[in-house]
Amino acid sequence: MNNSNIKAKKSLGQNFLKSKSAISAMVTAGEVGENDIVLEAGPGKGVLTEELLKKAGKVIAVEKDDALIEFLRDKFSSEIASSKLQLIHDDILNFNPTTFFSSSSSYNLQPTTYNLPITTYNLQPTTYKLLANIPYYITGQFLRKFLSGENQPSKMVILLQKEVVKRIMANDGKESILSISVKAYGKPKNIGKVSKENFSPKPKVDSAILLIDNISRDFFKDADNEEKFFQILKAGFAHKRKLLAGNIKHLSKNVENIENIFETCGIPPKARAEDVKMEQWKCLSSVL
Repeated sequence: MNNSNIKAKKSLGQNFLKSKSAISAMVTAGEVGENDIVLEAGPGKGVLTEELLKKAGKVIAVEKDDALIEFLRDKFSSEIASSKLQLIHDDILNFNPTTFFSSSSSYNLQPTTYNLPITTYNLQPTTYKLLANIPYYITGQFLRKFLSGENQPSKMVILLQKEVVKRIMANDGKESILSISVKAYGKPKNIGKVSKENFSPKPKVDSAILLIDNISRDFFKDADNEEKFFQILKAGFAHKRKLLAGNIKHLSKNVENIENIFETCGIPPKARAEDVKMEQWKCLSSVL
């Protein structure tokens, strides 16, 4: 199938990256090396895939589009034959890293077999890196799935809307559920802007490359648990214009104790959720 015959599907939110410098920046940010297993979400026409195959030990590419799967199978037939590349026809939001990877090198399983029930083979966490140019509309689901999942990637390099990356970085000091949720699991870094001119078809907004490094659950070692942390976080941001104290008072057995709790956690009495820092949220999850 000819490259020019592949048309982006609006229903799938496809915008194919065509900038060599952006692709290079993503691979460099991911510090991809010959000992790495790389999971690529949405390879599209395979431009990032090509660069990953030059650097990584193994690439697993998950593509939802029927036409693109056929195109990629043809384009990378030799790499697939040598097991350097494994191409999986699936929605990345349905892909389960825990089920896929195992200590017995299950990442060499063929696409037709990786959906076997989890009980049929011995599963162990496998270290991998995740690189992706994803549709904008799945950003929240995608981040939640891989950051909070059982088998987290060691690092993620993803193309997102520039404004979303700015929200995650919160350089203006105003945090959000999104920024706190990302920082709870890893260290985000804005690698740089990618102009909308570098995509086909051209989207309405610019993008940026986001690196999330040092992904783990270490932040929650001293907190009661992840579930309670995010319960408090969601309550705190439920009504953005209200003071934090009013948003979370229903979570305390003694409403009058909120003032003392805030003092313990170093939170000003009239703080709003966007003003509260990571360690202060962690403190709230420990004392509420």
